[in-house]
Amino acid sequence: MKPLPLLTSTVLDNLASAIVVFDADLRVCYMNQMAEMVLAVSAKHVLGESPNDWIACQGETIVDLIKAAAVGAPLTKRGVVLETDRTEVTVDCTVIPVIDEDGKRITIVELQQIDRHLRISREERLITQQALTREVVRGLAHEIKNPLGGLRGAAQLLESELESEELKEYTHVIIQEADRLQELVNRMLGPNRRPSYAPVNIHNVLERVRTLVQAETGDRIVLVRDYDPSIPELIGDSDQLIQAVLNIVRNATRALGDSAGTVTLRTRIHRQFTIGNDRYRLAAQIEIIDDGPGIPSEIADTLFFPMVTAGTGGMGLGLSIAQSLINQHKGLIECSSRKGETVFTILLPLSEEFATERDKERHPRD
Repeated sequence: MKPLPLLTSTVLDNLASAIVVFDADLRVCYMNQMAEMVLAVSAKHVLGESPNDWIACQGETIVDLIKAAAVGAPLTKRGVVLETDRTEVTVDCTVIPVIDEDGKRITIVELQQIDRHLRISREERLITQQALTREVVRGLAHEIKNPLGGLRGAAQLLESELESEELKEYTHVIIQEADRLQELVNRMLGPNRRPSYAPVNIHNVLERVRTLVQAETGDRIVLVRDYDPSIPELIGDSDQLIQAVLNIVRNATRALGDSAGTVTLRTRIHRQFTIGNDRYRLAAQIEIIDDGPGIPSEIADTLFFPMVTAGTGGMGLGLSIAQSLINQHKGLIECSSRKGETVFTILLPLSEEFATERDKERHPRD
């Protein structure tokens, strides 16, 4: 089959749908850029190949769908799960048999990735949820800090008027508890400084966290590394990224309790990836996976709220702080959990436009 005209190829490459074209022998003769992204394959590697050689389809195969459409009308199958060596996606699959200008039969397969739309919708809810939570916490902090400062000041004045050391012990308690509440409010507010941006190797961040956690847990926890070496440096604050990842990994080790377990650190790269409402040329995906009991369903939707915890070993601020730190890097943390596997996924943009935007924010407006 001769190549597609340049205009046709350009139009198809800019569609939001994934398009794969098969010739009469059911071999790939064209794949647009969205299809490459959705299926995580390179067009040049699958051109001339049968789909059964590189993609698996639960239930009917792509070839079955093409053959069914060839003897009838165009058909659509919804919720098709496609698997390649690198990804698994859920799509609505439309198969359209056509005759080209040379009278040869070709088949156009259009794939609409529905799990991507669900993910974007879920991310938008998370971002909105996090922003609303921050506003509520800031409002509460303001209402708490003012009377707390007055309480502490009054206790100090009273202490200066007292002569009895025994009575001064009570004012000491008031001052210490006021300071403790002040520290708690500050922690609920999350990071109190803006990131200091510089090029960061995400694997150096993960190795620092791995070293710290391994020293804390000893041989009880097995830390597995599964890194994608092709991930370039990102623009970020190394200390804040270490803190965010450390909070999540420590949360995973606490979920395992006193029993032995495994925590996997996995990295992957995505191209033309959407985080919330913004699309980036490149994005890094960092997964922290543990084989613990899973997260209770009753707190799954509020996991990143301050003071929400499934255990007794913390105050429920670690994940909230981690989310705030990643949000400052235009990223997001997601979580999926079932018994035996909990996955925290950190998504961070890597694109040049993000770096430019970050440089503009070095001097925020008052």
